[in-house]
Amino acid sequence: MHFHGEGPVARAVDGIDFQIHRRQTVCIVGESGCGKTVTALAVMGLLPMPPARIAGGRILFDGRSLLDLPADQWRTLRGRRIAMVFQEPMTSLNPVFTIGDQIRETILAHEALKEAQARLRTISLLNDVGIEDPERRASDYPHQLSGGQRQRAMIAMALACGPDLIIADEPTTALDVTVQAQILHLLQRLQADKQMAIQYITHDLSVVSAIADRIYVMYAGVMVEQGNPGQIFQQARHPYTRALLDALPTKEKRGQRLATIPGTVPHPAYKPSGCPFHPRCGFREPACERDFPQMCDYGDGHGARCPVIQRMGGFP
Repeated sequence: MHFHGEGPVARAVDGIDFQIHRRQTVCIVGESGCGKTVTALAVMGLLPMPPARIAGGRILFDGRSLLDLPADQWRTLRGRRIAMVFQEPMTSLNPVFTIGDQIRETILAHEALKEAQARLRTISLLNDVGIEDPERRASDYPHQLSGGQRQRAMIAMALACGPDLIIADEPTTALDVTVQAQILHLLQRLQADKQMAIQYITHDLSVVSAIADRIYVMYAGVMVEQGNPGQIFQQARHPYTRALLDALPTKEKRGQRLATIPGTVPHPAYKPSGCPFHPRCGFREPACERDFPQMCDYGDGHGARCPVIQRMGGFP
């Protein structure tokens, strides 16, 4: 996914390949600015084109190429079979319409129901996501709800038409730890009840360890490692993944200074040559500055884009 403007082309997403199966939770992990949200918006067809442009590749959903769909068919698919829970509900919800109005609008846009039927489903959805007194709350405006309640309302809206895939873009970032746990438990319960797939976008590894079936680690628009939670958390094979894990606070590190990753994620218009992580990597070699690394296969679906660590047989 490239963005064209007055300056150099910004290659926001440049080298990703992942799959999501039914009833599976796939987590995409990485620092802010690595391309996680752009990936989600591309799948949803919500990026403005121009300035955005999909330079190559495919987006397949249930065997259909989304990039080949006319705009009206993509709109029909979006909301009905693929839905998104956005990061900040206060800016995603319309402040001048009630919560109930916004959920009903989604239902009526995709299904031939009468207003009364849509209202009953709205109340049922609010009840499903754990909002107390849903009939009354349906008449509330977003500012009348707490952060956790607004996020639950966003989830209810995403569930309105029974989608097969929900994309959750850091839905618990602005919430306190207790409410965050409640939202994660809610998503897991709803997934089990409704047999959905979830693509979860986050920078929080503690969240990932609790919910993921499969993890993709993303850096500077590139997937640098992929695997199941055991492979990623216990057998990491990319320096960036290892650095993220070393920076994770744990009970064993209490009172100690946490590790940090020097530098910042490069601007998508000014990526370094070779491996995009090499300016920040303590294991870099001269070839890393020149050659873009291929994915090294460790078996059983585990891969990492670092030939240096593969040659070393793991981290020292």
